[in-house]
Amino acid sequence: MNERRFATLLFDLLTPEEEQNRSNVFDVVLLAERLMTAVNWLEGQTRAIASLPVGLFGASTGAAAALVAAARLPDRIAAVVSRGGRPDLAGEALPLVRAPTLLIVGGADFGVIELNEDALTRLHGPKAIEIISGATHLFAEPGAMEAVIEHAGQWFERYLQAPGSVQAASKEDT
Repeated sequence: MNERRFATLLFDLLTPEEEQNRSNVFDVVLLAERLMTAVNWLEGQTRAIASLPVGLFGASTGAAAALVAAARLPDRIAAVVSRGGRPDLAGEALPLVRAPTLLIVGGADFGVIELNEDALTRLHGPKAIEIISGATHLFAEPGAMEAVIEHAGQWFERYLQAPGSVQAASKEDT
């Protein structure tokens, strides 16, 4: 994402101690609160940072947390990408998500494909699903992660346009 000129913030949603308790991995409310804290932290940064559009990228249960955060911060989250995620765990938050959402799933991640397809029907606003042929849940197969990066990058380029940027100009403006 940095090569595409996106500012990024990468962090774990759980401390190493919290990760020891497996139930924390599925505590979507806790994970979403951590994401919202990070987004709110951005507001206290320089004007240049605070004004940037925010996209959330989540994997596995982090994807559900990203969707819950997007539902709770509808005016701040501009796009969401889920990779091998469990958007179904976002539950009742799914229909409240207004941010354009891309679900990326491995074509050999049986069971999770169906969960993502069901979640897609519950989302409102711009949405899409990309199934990476032959990829399993962790996208460890040759070329799978590169495909994820490409799809995510294109989605964020489409929906994360800073006000006044050259990319934000519509075709009618150019």
